[in-house]
Amino acid sequence: MSERYYVNCPLQPGPAEVEGPEAHHLAAVCRVRAGDAVCLFNGDGREYSAEVVAVGKRSVSLRVLTVETPNRELGFRVEVAAPLPKGDRAQFLLEKLTELGVTHFVPLRTQRSIVHPRETKLEKLERYVIEASKQCGRNVLLQVRPLMDWQDYCRSNDLPKLKMLAHPSGSESTVSHAMPVAIAVGPEGGFTEEELEFGRSAGWRVVGLGSRILRIETAALVLVALFGWRG
Repeated sequence: MSERYYVNCPLQPGPAEVEGPEAHHLAAVCRVRAGDAVCLFNGDGREYSAEVVAVGKRSVSLRVLTVETPNRELGFRVEVAAPLPKGDRAQFLLEKLTELGVTHFVPLRTQRSIVHPRETKLEKLERYVIEASKQCGRNVLLQVRPLMDWQDYCRSNDLPKLKMLAHPSGSESTVSHAMPVAIAVGPEGGFTEEELEFGRSAGWRVVGLGSRILRIETAALVLVALFGWRG
């Protein structure tokens, strides 16, 4: 497969113009030249093989040659909600959720959470998703939603029927794989008892992940692997 690049515009066979960070990456980092083959995607589920026509200082001109729709998505909704971990662990979390096929991520504000992302941070999270999608071959981007309070999120009307909440006091689950699911992970220190009861009253199933205390990103990835992932 040719090198993959994300472009935030409609694509179809014929001329295409790439600008912004991807144009800089193409021209200055990858040093593409006229005649080079590349693969473009824009999040619509398809990928577009293209040929470089010209390289400028701020844009790269290409010609889209073919369109393909490879099957690399789960085919059902897997949504993860969790407070963002500190430092570069947030980037790790978004990269791995993307690789596992998660469809939505919701940053949570809880009583014990610390990191509450603003708009600029959300843009960084979206960039992590793009970079991970380029690497793993996904052509539909994981959607990063705005920050939500736990009480508002856990009673949202549009959540999947299956809702799993991770907590050390929870019991093991025998839920089968490959079905729409919402997964909630608490902050360092876990959900408070009040937040747990709020979740239970809203229909969330509290599940445990063994005797060891897992970090936010570890718990989220384990839950996706158990209840949502399909290779």
